[in-house]
Amino acid sequence: MTQQFFVTGTGTDVGKTIASAWLCLKLKAAYWKPIQSGAQTHSDAETVTALTKNRGVEIFPPCYTFQAPLSPHLAASLEGQEINLSKIVLPTAERLVVEGAGGVLVPLTHRRLMVDLIQHLKLPAIVVAHTTLGTINHTLLTLEALRARQIPVKGVILNGPENNDNLWSIETYGQVSVIGYLPPLVQVTQAVLEAIPLREKI
Repeated sequence: MTQQFFVTGTGTDVGKTIASAWLCLKLKAAYWKPIQSGAQTHSDAETVTALTKNRGVEIFPPCYTFQAPLSPHLAASLEGQEINLSKIVLPTAERLVVEGAGGVLVPLTHRRLMVDLIQHLKLPAIVVAHTTLGTINHTLLTLEALRARQIPVKGVILNGPENNDNLWSIETYGQVSVIGYLPPLVQVTQAVLEAIPLREKI
């Protein structure tokens, strides 16, 4: 069965890369980040490689790589480039985790947003969110933005200290399942990720 998902988030640094590595381990899926900013320090593919080592996770190269750790539209302009969605084509993989950059309304060009890329690739979304104060609002807004574009949402992954009220609120008000609960990012290792089960099938 084909399982391909686009991992987006409620913002920057909410743990999309860790969540993507976890999904790759759980689903035995390949990984692809089509647009990589901030390559001057590290790439998210390197993090996924480190967290899935010896598990045969295939890593596909990005279509666009920019050095500055900025929004894709600005990072691209600093290098005299412009992102063209028509040049972003899904790799051939039956099981694939695609990681976005930032949140769903991050600009890719002066006319296109991250949500346009999700639509272009025709993939269902998985939303990654913190468990901290403010996450209910941020998560519900992200779900609204995705559903306004008729993008199916397969679930939410929460990162951080356990907060049962936030989990309940997101599932109840967002009408969505929390499919994973990952620990604070500083505690994440490959062994930790492998031990965390899927809460719901996707």
